[in-house]
Amino acid sequence: MSNLQFNKILYIAHMVHLGPHGVPLVDGRFEAWDYGPVHPTLYHHAKVFGSSPVGNIFHSVGEIPPGPEAETLDAALESLRNARPGQLVAMTHRGDGAWARHYVPRQRNTIIPDADILAEYRTLVPERNAAHPGPLASAHA
Repeated sequence: MSNLQFNKILYIAHMVHLGPHGVPLVDGRFEAWDYGPVHPTLYHHAKVFGSSPVGNIFHSVGEIPPGPEAETLDAALESLRNARPGQLVAMTHRGDGAWARHYVPRQRNTIIPDADILAEYRTLVPERNAAHPGPLASAHA
């Protein structure tokens, strides 16, 4: 899996986790870069691989304990690991999505707020809105 694929799958997993749980999947923030949403810490750890598959960059990270976070990551990897980069781009570059609302060409460091990522999730999965408003709902209003 390339750095591009890794970042996009993590972004989608983060969105899917925010939806029902109302809390972020990962520490740090995603930013709106030219190639889509990027988690800068992950990107910088993985950039040494270039466009080649990313090796193990988690040597110092322990195993993720069983729970909602591990389930979200497992489900995202299972369903998206074979997706082509173009398919992942289509998922993360939606014209009305969180990335598009914050993207400025050739600019980095533009944070994509979790409240906007959650709002995008809710447009994609509207039946979750009433059942799971989550603590970020008021942050977006």
